[in-house]
Amino acid sequence: MYSHITEIQNKPTLSTAELQKQLQQERACTDLMSQIGESSSLKTIFQTTVHQIRELLDVNRVAIFQFNSTLDSTGEFICEALTSGLPSMMTQNLQYDYVEEQWRVYFQQSQIQTIADIHTADLSENQWAVLAQFQVQASIVVPLLNHQQLWGLLCIHQCNETRNWQESEIEWVRKMAACLTIAIQQTESFKQIQRQSTQLTQITQRDQVISQIVEKIRSPLNIDALFEEVTQNIRQLLEADRVAIFRFNLDWTGEFVTESLTEGWTPVVGVQPVIQDTYLQQTQGGCYVKGQTFIVNDIYQAGLSDCHIKLLEQFEAKSFATAPILQGNQLWGIIAAYQNRSTRIWQSHEVEIVNQIGQQIGIALRHHETLSKAEYKAEQQKALTDVITRIRKSWDLGTIFQTTVTEVRQLLKVDRVGIFRFDPEHNWEGEFIYEDVATNYSSALEEKVYDHCFSKKFAPLYCQGRINAIDDIYQQDFKDCYLQILEQFQVRANVVAPLLRDNQLWGLLCIHQCVSPRHWQDSEIEFVRQISEQLSVALNQDLYYQQVKTQAIQLAEVSEREKSMKRQKLLSATIDKIRQSLELKTIFKSTTQAVRELLKVERVAIYQFNADWTGKFVADSFQDDWNPVISSQPLTDSNSLATGNHDELPRHETFVPISQGEKLWGLLVAYQNSQPRFWQKEEVNLLAQVGVQLGIAIQQAELLEKTQRQATELAQALTELKQTQAQLIQGEKMASLGQLVAGVAHEINNPVNFIYGNLNYIQEYIENLLAIFNLYQKYYPNPQPEIQDQMEEHDLEFILEDLPKTLNSMKMGAERICEIVLSLRNFSRKDESEFKQVNIHEGLESTLLILGNRFKQHGNYPGVKIIKKYGDLPLVECYPAQLNQVFMNLLSNSADAIEEKFKTLTQQHSEADKKQPKIPLNIWIITLLVGDKVSIKISDNGIGMSENTRQRIFDPFFTTKAVGQGTGLGLPICYQIIVEKHKGHIQCSSQPNQGTEFLIEIPVRQCCD
Repeated sequence: MYSHITEIQNKPTLSTAELQKQLQQERACTDLMSQIGESSSLKTIFQTTVHQIRELLDVNRVAIFQFNSTLDSTGEFICEALTSGLPSMMTQNLQYDYVEEQWRVYFQQSQIQTIADIHTADLSENQWAVLAQFQVQASIVVPLLNHQQLWGLLCIHQCNETRNWQESEIEWVRKMAACLTIAIQQTESFKQIQRQSTQLTQITQRDQVISQIVEKIRSPLNIDALFEEVTQNIRQLLEADRVAIFRFNLDWTGEFVTESLTEGWTPVVGVQPVIQDTYLQQTQGGCYVKGQTFIVNDIYQAGLSDCHIKLLEQFEAKSFATAPILQGNQLWGIIAAYQNRSTRIWQSHEVEIVNQIGQQIGIALRHHETLSKAEYKAEQQKALTDVITRIRKSWDLGTIFQTTVTEVRQLLKVDRVGIFRFDPEHNWEGEFIYEDVATNYSSALEEKVYDHCFSKKFAPLYCQGRINAIDDIYQQDFKDCYLQILEQFQVRANVVAPLLRDNQLWGLLCIHQCVSPRHWQDSEIEFVRQISEQLSVALNQDLYYQQVKTQAIQLAEVSEREKSMKRQKLLSATIDKIRQSLELKTIFKSTTQAVRELLKVERVAIYQFNADWTGKFVADSFQDDWNPVISSQPLTDSNSLATGNHDELPRHETFVPISQGEKLWGLLVAYQNSQPRFWQKEEVNLLAQVGVQLGIAIQQAELLEKTQRQATELAQALTELKQTQAQLIQGEKMASLGQLVAGVAHEINNPVNFIYGNLNYIQEYIENLLAIFNLYQKYYPNPQPEIQDQMEEHDLEFILEDLPKTLNSMKMGAERICEIVLSLRNFSRKDESEFKQVNIHEGLESTLLILGNRFKQHGNYPGVKIIKKYGDLPLVECYPAQLNQVFMNLLSNSADAIEEKFKTLTQQHSEADKKQPKIPLNIWIITLLVGDKVSIKISDNGIGMSENTRQRIFDPFFTTKAVGQGTGLGLPICYQIIVEKHKGHIQCSSQPNQGTEFLIEIPVRQCCD
């Protein structure tokens, strides 16, 4: 600055014309800065500037040259002011190699090139030719920089004669170029901000689509509706012609299941046949299996095979972006965005949108699969319970079989379920006697089947209770004769389970899938096994029932055995009683009483063994004059019962075993205590039949108990799944919020630093101008009238006084924005480790700053007063981002409660036609150190809540807000963060219309687990 003053002092006195010209030049600089400050377009600024420079320097041409890139020496003239009659340098947008490489380095260093005469200057042939072409005799070339990179050149040409440029002229041109540099930087910064704003908008839209998918996951899931909504949202977001979801089959063929397309294009869902992509079939999913995307900007320029191009032409596609849909580690399908009207260069953020949506669909599919499996398992257990109940309540084997095959086919969603019975008089020949079959397939009833290979390969396995499950009959090593039998019934996949009667193979339970191959789940095979076991129980039950009926008929034909026939009838009634209940205690009680009356004995008891062959009596029926034998203590001296040694038993006592399958469960014992008794074979047989039925009842009751226990476990699993789902949704939302806050802070930081960094330069320029003006007033105290009028018109004294204040205000504003950016970064905590020591008050202040708009006055709403009472707290070990999430939820809820209270009171006074009094709206934040814990209290005087509501606020998905306004996840997540993550404590107290208070306590130091 002082060098300029020295130059002015050493210069001779200027004439009035020269002084006026200098003032005009300085005014041109001021006007140019004002135009830049008004954010005029760069084109307008250039055009105005070149005309002012040409006029004030009295030259023939002034033009602005722009390089094609920061590394290229070629470019074009984009703006020009010239004297009439001269050729224009902007003709036909010609591209010029205007500078040599050494001059480019020279300009990069902000050096100015001055040429008094091109004929004597050191120029290359190329440069001399360009200048001579446009009649240039002398020139000044000043570099224009954009953030230290060479952007272009300001070119001043004298064409009618050579010219020795004055130092003042060169200095003034340098100032004008500096102003143009500021304009270029400002314009480029605005363009960058606009690009970043567009990207942020696209990211926000992407996050909204992802949030909608996550919201669908947490609600009762309709996967088809989810697919339709996703494809429509992505198509609108990307402005694509078609977005579709493609699903693979087991053989890597596939079909489109959902699409969204603009008007005028042919649908592919339900129209295209099964699609066979030979590349995907040969590579079993190709790059998609590895989770990679596939992008093609132009299908005809991407090196695709002819068959692939032909397939894409069927979809009317010219460009596409695809991403995999992975269900866990398994490739489920593809989500694809197609551009049909023209080719398209897919941007990285657009591909990321498609990829992230594909990932979210994979999560939704896993969630849907988990829920479906749980519901499917529950349906299986219900069906199994129904079969058990039906077997216990019905003697009709035909009804049991027909109802079972119908329900099993509906549950497993197969094409045929049948009961196949072997003919014992013909070696392994048989027929289907019951079935339930889909309408598209022929019936297998009464079709005689004989398999020569069956007795050798399958019969021994089925006799051992083995189950055979085939996913695809053509992928097995079957003989042609066996394939012909399966093809006869249109079978493609099947599950076959044995039906055993009296430990002999009676028949088969056959499950047929006819339309296509099928991978049988373990739960489905286990379900078929349990059904087959229960049908075997029904067969054995029917066998015993037929034996009882046969014995009853035989006794009826012999008159001298009328008493035995009566006993058989009573036995049937006793068995019916056993079948009437599923509770063992009731069965034991009714059975012992019925058997005692049937055999006319004094006592009948049921004895149960322990694992060590000790045991105890669990049921007892006796005459009134006898004592009970049931004891809570196990019997240890029951050698005769444990060993089954009949010789050691008194002649007036007998017992039969009770077996649970192949395991000895206990004994059914009949006593005659008052006198000896010789037990008839018929009586022992009757007792044995009751023992068999008790064994069946015990087996079914324990199976039913196991089924109910599994149902309870499934219910617990569903509850845990909902909790996991809630954590997933809130984690995804908070991750998006943290990324958005960190992104906004980063994007604000760049332009603010640019503005703040340029303030010092502007202040230096203004100080220089003021110094020059002061010198001018000193040496020219009586300016010309024209200059005096201009000074008075613009109130120059006020400008000199107010300009430094304006710069200080701009600097304070920039510093305030920097503080806001720092608060946003503190809240998001994106640049810090997850667990560390932090200042709790910084987190509270950052949250208050972010929510500041919620507390401000607007309209008739008076705003919320924040009352802070911060104690002296040490640094606290915590997860800062998660703790800020708690503060955000609690303060947002307080703001909602206060606004609700204000709206309610306003409406009440409006309806009563009364003037609304001033309503104090406050939020209190109090912190203090209590022992080794930090206490944070957040309270408000809002609408409050009832006691019933207060007790449920930490339940997942519970909300008092209207549908669509709240997820019910905020406070449950707060509870999890404070209690589980920080080993702290959170409690709430509230009164209706009085307000709500939340108290948080967390340890200063977290103990290691």
